[in-house]
Amino acid sequence: MSNGLEVRLASRPKGWPTLENFDIVEVETPQPGDGQLLVRNLVMSVDPYMRGRMNAGKSYTPPFQVGKAMDGGAVGEVVTANAEGFKPGDVVLHNLGWRDYAVVDAKRVAKVDPQVAPLGAYLYVLGMPGLTAYLGLVDIAEQKEGDVVFVSGAAGAVGSLAGQIAKLRGASRVIGSAGSAAKVRYLLDEVGFDAAFNYHDGPVVEQLKAAAPEGIDVYFDNVGGEHLEAAIYALNDFGRVAECGMISQYNKATPQPGPNNMFMLVSKRLKLEGFIVTDRLHRQDEFVAEVGGWLREGKISYRETVVEGLRNAPEAFLGLLRGENTGKMLVKLA
Repeated sequence: MSNGLEVRLASRPKGWPTLENFDIVEVETPQPGDGQLLVRNLVMSVDPYMRGRMNAGKSYTPPFQVGKAMDGGAVGEVVTANAEGFKPGDVVLHNLGWRDYAVVDAKRVAKVDPQVAPLGAYLYVLGMPGLTAYLGLVDIAEQKEGDVVFVSGAAGAVGSLAGQIAKLRGASRVIGSAGSAAKVRYLLDEVGFDAAFNYHDGPVVEQLKAAAPEGIDVYFDNVGGEHLEAAIYALNDFGRVAECGMISQYNKATPQPGPNNMFMLVSKRLKLEGFIVTDRLHRQDEFVAEVGGWLREGKISYRETVVEGLRNAPEAFLGLLRGENTGKMLVKLA
């Protein structure tokens, strides 16, 4: 069997990562032990949370180790199966991306069916981004029928799904922010948002007020910073905020002060809650049943930005941080 490549963390970035923070190394194909599978990866995910894992220090998920292969969501084909219930040719979802070949414990993979949905969907609509969008709205923000919902970073993988799930669950109005005129058109024309704006066109607080003159009830936050401050101004009494991510802060070399209007959390009796998708994996079956149904019925639109080749995975990840993707950023390996 031919050797494969893996991508390693070469050094920890200070501020914005660069290609120098990655190493691409040829390695011998590993051999699986008892209870393990050798998987040839076909497609892998790059995600904003991986930026935090490039830093040292304690977080909700362990940091990448300098000199070691990185990891993340991937779908691949079983080459060798040393575990009951699996055979060569099975397609599985697992968490050892950033390499051509992975040895994974059989109990840490999930079989997927390429006939039900394209492989990329298991890293997107039916994968972690979809579950994140669903949990943020349903469990954290407790979205109700008739709510006005604002989603920042709305043209990204999680944001574009959050807006659609909000509509399908009865939101009266869904508003999104994005970073280009093309992404705004995508949100309005393809994804079905009621209103959208380019945050580069003027202060977010003014654009949000124009889009939601009667305020908002739910804010799904992927950006933080100026967006969070604007949302706090726009939220109606007893509004709810699902804190999913703060990509505007990830590459700051020094911490930025928070919104200037935090007292409104008190005066408006707002609920603001951060969440990590892995805390609620017990909700996976309900999520797949509800969102998978909408997907089969053609009620969910999604777009992927696909980069070819493992050697280009670091550039795909940097492009994601720069906002160059529409929808889910994926790397096709084979």
